[in-house]
Parts: sequence; C-alpha cells; structure tokens
Amino acid sequence: MRYISTRQRPGDHPLAFCGILLEGLAPDGGLYVPDAYPRVDGETLDRWRAVLADGGYPALAHAVLGLFIDDIPSDDLLAICRRAYTVEKFGTEEIVPVREIGDGLWLARLSGGPTAAFKDMAMQLLGELFEYELGRRGTVLNILGATSGDTGSAAEYAMRGKRGITVFMLTPRGRMTPFQQAQMFSLDDPAITNIAVDGVFDDCQDLVKAVSADRGFKARWSIGTVNSINWARLLAQVVYYVSTWLRLTTTNTERVSFCVPTGNFGNICAGHVARQMGLPIDELILATNENDVLDEFFRTGVYRVRSGADTFETSSPSMDISKASNFERFVFDLLGRDGGRVRQLFVEELGERGFFDLSGTVEFAAARDRYGFVTGSSTHADRVRTIREVEARSGVVVDPHTADGVKVARDHRDGRLGVRPAGLVVVLETALPVKFAATIREALGREPEIPTAFAGLEDLPRYVVDLDNDVDALKALIEERLGAH
Repeated sequence: MRYISTRQRPGDHPLAFCGILLEGLAPDGGLYVPDAYPRVDGETLDRWRAVLADGGYPALAHAVLGLFIDDIPSDDLLAICRRAYTVEKFGTEEIVPVREIGDGLWLARLSGGPTAAFKDMAMQLLGELFEYELGRRGTVLNILGATSGDTGSAAEYAMRGKRGITVFMLTPRGRMTPFQQAQMFSLDDPAITNIAVDGVFDDCQDLVKAVSADRGFKARWSIGTVNSINWARLLAQVVYYVSTWLRLTTTNTERVSFCVPTGNFGNICAGHVARQMGLPIDELILATNENDVLDEFFRTGVYRVRSGADTFETSSPSMDISKASNFERFVFDLLGRDGGRVRQLFVEELGERGFFDLSGTVEFAAARDRYGFVTGSSTHADRVRTIREVEARSGVVVDPHTADGVKVARDHRDGRLGVRPAGLVVVLETALPVKFAATIREALGREPEIPTAFAGLEDLPRYVVDLDNDVDALKALIEERLGAH
C-alpha cells in the first residue's frame, strides 16, 4: 500500500504509511490518499464478522488497518490497537455500541471515550501510532492543530504523557461551549499549549495550513498535525463503519445507510472510503447545520467557501465550518483521481474566486448516483425539537450535533431528500450532551447528566494563550515555547 497526494503530478513518488503518518499536508499542499483503495469481498466480510465476535473491536481494527498499513509488523499493530481501544478508556467491551432510537433509526454510540466525543475513536489510536513511530525513529513531534470543539481535547488527552510529543492547539476565541473550553484549558501541562485565536475555526485551520506550508519552519521544529487532514486519523474512523455494519447485519447482502453530522467532511469521508472498499453501504447521508457549504455543493454542484463574517455561530458549534478540509479527498475521487484538475479547482479557482462550479458535469451527477451521497441541513429550532422528541421516544438524550443528524435522517426516511433509503439508517453520535448544557436545558428543561469523570471541570483554573490571527505571531510563539525546552 502506497500513498499519493490529491494534487499529484506525473513522476511524484508514492510513500508508505509511516512515511505520511507524522505529516499533515503533502508538500504540494494536497492531502494524502491511498494510490488505490483495497477491496473487500464476501469472504473478507465473513472473516471480519468472526474476528469481531472472537477478538472484539481491537482485533477488528487490526484487521481493517492491516489493509492500509504494511510497514508496521502485524504483531506490533495488533498491540497498538489493543492499547488504543480498552474497556477502561471506552467504558464497554463493544467500544462502539449500537442501539435503536425509534422511528426506524439506529444510533452508533461513538462518545464513550476519555473526552466524551467521537474524536476519541481516532485520537486514541493516533497517540499510540505516533509514540510507536517516534520511538522507532528516535525523534520528536510537535503537533499543531486546530479545533472547533472536540478535536482539541481528544488530541490533548490522547497525546498527553506520550514520549517525544508536544501539542499546540488553536481554538476560535469564545466560539466553543464552556465545557469544551474547560476540557482543554484546564490541562496544566508543559507539553500542551492552548491558543485562543481572534477569529473563527476556519481562521485557525488556515493558520495550521500556513505553518505546514512553510517547509523550512516545519522541518526545523518537527511540526505535525492531528487534524483530519492527517490520513491516519481518517483511517481509524473507517473501522467503526465496519463494526457498526457488522453488528446490524447477519448476511453480506444487507445494506446500511449512515447519516453523519459533519462540517469538515472528515467523519463522512471515512464512510466514503469504507464504501469504496466494498463495505455494503447504501447511502451516505450528510447532515450540516446552518453552515451549509457541503449541503449546497451536493445540491447545486457549487462549492463556495464563506468568510469568517459569513460563518454562523450556532448551537452545534463543532460544525461551524465553512472550509471543509477533507472535501478535497472526495473531489479527487469524483474527478477520476486527476491531480491536475484538483489543483485547478482548489488552488486556482477556489483561491482566486472563492468557489468552484461542477454543476452540469458528468462527475457531479456521480456524487449521488455512484458515490451514494444525500444531504440535508438543520436549524437551531430543529435541534431543540429533535432532542426533545428523541428523549421522549427512546429515553436517549442526544447532543445538538447528533440531533442535526437525526433530523436529516428523518427527512430522508420520510422522502424529503429524494428516494427513501432501502435499509437500516444509522446516525453516528458526535458527543455526549454534557458538552452542550445550554441547548439541553432549552430542549428538556433540565441539566444534562454529568459523568463522574467531568464533575467540577468548569471550575478548574484555565491555561490558555490569546493570539491575534497572524501566522508570524503563531510561529514566534512556537519558537519561544520549543526553544525554552
């Protein structure tokens, strides 16, 4: 298995997995993808069903990841998966339980990890992979990331205490919930620097990309990333699509649709990869909030990024994103893996005009017909109503992002997004409700349940650095902190 850039040029040399593990963007500014997706057949699915039954989620992760990773010995990779996915970290041997929530919908419970968000599913694996590879190389890694809510805390909890790793995490100042801020800013650790940027998430993400694009600075300070532009993180998410499909089916002819709340296209891109591998996924139902850049593209063929001023501040803040970094991976496949056309769209047209238009093209028609994408959006009123209705019917309290997913899944089930799905529909849970207390109070008239591990979290001291939206200021801060070690 080798990896290429979405902006590849003739003559570029593919890399092995560990050659891209510690990287974010490729040197040409593109994102790494496999040079070809591995394909799974009925025999493989039968074997995976037995692996999940006998060895649990860690063994399944080892089997799936092994298709993409051939430069880590199999026994070492299995040990990494077993350290990442433990009952102590995720609270259940299933790791990702699945339960019915009424209305013909199912919920994949992805928020049982250390920071109560689905991001833990990838970050816990990344922490183990990073420490393993850094140990083999005898080097260090300084992680630079951006978060709109849950990525930051999941990364910091996964990387904390790992040998040779420090973390710099950018957040949009005042744009996360008090609980999300407390999870990150309460960490008093010299290896972790939280940075509140004067701007929105897209500004934070642009700063990360700007630093990564400075190859000299990146090499000098050993800068890497844990954002979803990192292929290894997205790869980890493929596993829970497989495990959920296996838990809900008994034969390989059964198809399942997944509804995924997303702003950055990372979570649903993992579903796209799983579908390309041959996992029997019927449709990938993409749910956005009022920041509907992705929904607009799949409806119209126009991908139009918004400015910070045009990015709405909503009650599902982790999706307040108007530049979907992972979207380039899907467009690369949509355009027949033509790196030249991807460069034209994302560098020239998007850079110069702020949008590109694929409407009327054969490729755009394939987004649904060939790749199975269906999309919809949700509002604050939808979220509040959905939280209330799901709790009344199933006893489950969902967070606002998951509520976006349930609302759009219902719309599709009822035929409002086109042809109704044929089989089961699973909504991927995003986080526990405790992270979004204000919206839960509005919907249910009471406080969300606070897990014991998080009691008193918001009362702890804060450790955070305020920073202007300026790449030179960020570089200076990184140099200052790393130079002091």
